[in-house]
Amino acid sequence: MVSTREFNTRRPSWQTAVLIALGFWLSGSVILDFLIMPSMYGSGMMNQPDFATAGYSIFWLFNRVELLCGALILTGLLAIRHKRNPFAVITSGLKSRWALFLSLALFSIALIYTYILTPDMSALGLQLDLFTPTTEIPTGMNQLHGLYWGLELMKLTAGGLLFSVCYRETISRI
Repeated sequence: MVSTREFNTRRPSWQTAVLIALGFWLSGSVILDFLIMPSMYGSGMMNQPDFATAGYSIFWLFNRVELLCGALILTGLLAIRHKRNPFAVITSGLKSRWALFLSLALFSIALIYTYILTPDMSALGLQLDLFTPTTEIPTGMNQLHGLYWGLELMKLTAGGLLFSVCYRETISRI
């Protein structure tokens, strides 16, 4: 017969779910930002008239995945806080507040990407007049790219800090 203590140690914890979601989200962001988009830019796809549509499709899908990861991370940290496990991230009040603040910031960035930035960037890049091809980037696009990279830097920093805190707590438990 398996004891309750053995059964609980075999079950995946919320902390594990948070770590997996953070790792998946951050690695996906790095691949998208530093592999997929530069290769699309280098191949000349940004000069094609249908690039805005293709970019919107890619980012629409990825933004939904980001929302799911952000919601899972925030939910996981709130569940850990509710359980008050003495070995969890929430043991320290300061770590708890920082972890929740970082997860809320990550979720907010995903919301901004999904409902503000991606639709605006796609609308600026969309070519509505088929008879006059445009070769220059709209002026507002550079500002939106700057905002995107600023938010991306904040996301990677906050995600890295949160991953570090959760990972250290998980390792100290073992």
